[in-house]
Amino acid sequence: MPRIRSVENSLRQGEKAQVENGRPKKVLIIDEDLSLCESLKFILDPDEFILANALSGVEGVRLCQEWQPDVVVLDLLMPGIDGWELAARIRSFSNVPIIVLSAVSRPELVAKALNEGIDEYLIKPVPNAVLAAHVKRLTRRTQAPSNR
Repeated sequence: MPRIRSVENSLRQGEKAQVENGRPKKVLIIDEDLSLCESLKFILDPDEFILANALSGVEGVRLCQEWQPDVVVLDLLMPGIDGWELAARIRSFSNVPIIVLSAVSRPELVAKALNEGIDEYLIKPVPNAVLAAHVKRLTRRTQAPSNR
């Protein structure tokens, strides 16, 4: 089983998708728990979204650079590179919207994350429909036409 799931197959399937800006929106999930990616596959329309999952922070940074997703969803508590370091590394080369999932609900950590460039901080457990709504909102915001 490949460590990065769905990218190649979804890209082939996504070629048929009729979506905004002529391409499906790419969502990168960086979490060692594959169930999050699997559950989002059932909620997000496969004609509009391509999902990929990286199981580690190192893999997530690499895939974020190569694949250039429209939204990144990451867990703060991961082995190796934790979510804080991972978000900082992504921010060093990209302004992609980042949604953090965390079991930690301390207000000072939520504020720290938002002040350091995280776009959304959601407390686990997050209902799938709520997470999907946040993903959809951020992709709409990032792909809105410019007012210039």
